[in-house]
Amino acid sequence: MARTPFIPPELTSRPFTLEEARAVGLTKSALKGRSWRRLSAELYCWAELSENPLLLLSAWRRLLPAEAAFSGATAGWLFGLDLEPINPVQIVVPPDSGIRSRVGLSVRRCELPPAEVASIRGLRATALPFTLAELCLQRPAVEALVAIDMAVHAGLTDAATLGRYAEAAQGRAGAGRLRSLAAYAAPAESPMETRLRWLLIQAGLPRPEVQANLNDSKSRFIGRADLYYPAAKLILEYDGGNHRERLVEDDRRQNLLINAGFRILRFTAADVQNRPDVIEAQVRGALTMVAPSAPLTPTPRKHKRQSKPLTPTVRNPRRDWSATPRRLLRAVRGGYRFVSRRTKSVVPTIRNTPSISARTATLVTGFKSTTRP
Repeated sequence: MARTPFIPPELTSRPFTLEEARAVGLTKSALKGRSWRRLSAELYCWAELSENPLLLLSAWRRLLPAEAAFSGATAGWLFGLDLEPINPVQIVVPPDSGIRSRVGLSVRRCELPPAEVASIRGLRATALPFTLAELCLQRPAVEALVAIDMAVHAGLTDAATLGRYAEAAQGRAGAGRLRSLAAYAAPAESPMETRLRWLLIQAGLPRPEVQANLNDSKSRFIGRADLYYPAAKLILEYDGGNHRERLVEDDRRQNLLINAGFRILRFTAADVQNRPDVIEAQVRGALTMVAPSAPLTPTPRKHKRQSKPLTPTVRNPRRDWSATPRRLLRAVRGGYRFVSRRTKSVVPTIRNTPSISARTATLVTGFKSTTRP
């Protein structure tokens, strides 16, 4: 019969250190059983404990020296940014500290003035400007801008504040890139909106407005655009994973925008990641299109040449005599009778017949006919 493992209740609610496990009677070899999970050197948790970054960081805080501070993505998560905080946990320590990087822990050595330290959720971490500068040092420009936009959207900072900090911290690692990226900071609502905007900027297109409020001709609010070019009345929308859930609402909003005279281009994550050239071409083409003008009123079609009706007193100098039957022509000119081939009857001449008017003869031949007395 298998022995029931010893599981102290006080160790099932949070991660713990090796010293805390020994204090309640567990040995290091006992922690190798299936009931426990090793998180890092000298850091463990109960196998059935769900992942909780805050609890894990609290355990790390008990294990790390007092002068260490959480930094990078870990500190950004503590400030409320949507970043990965524990893979690995990032810290900053003084240059003379003996702690080293290990599994699940990334250590950076640098001088950390007291003004650059903050207490967040009871944990010691780097201040927000220092944290963003460190992310600029560690990540590609677009991903660092994603973190900056998150902080601006959350109201934690703004472009001007970050610019002033970067100027004051000139020469410090990451400050130069932070200064350049702070100029593009905007309150984007999602990382993919930031990536879409960065794609347009890198392509040399004008910088669009971010989260712009749109009104109709009567100044009534009809929607908010992810990205907007006011001169062209062009809206750029990013359709994320929740677009299907709010499809009906988005369709109604789009109808209102189109009826108000706006144009809309919609893109997805696949477009941003796999077809940036297509996005650039479509946006560039839409910006160069002439804005639609007022509807044109229909005009009657004009013929190249309009013939004038003949009048009895006007001779047509361009009469085509080839179309006039020869016998009728001779009858009008010579004034004799002829026999109709159809009826086999005698037809009187036009000149000698008072019932046929001069106008009829004129319309047929082009000459004015005179009736004999």
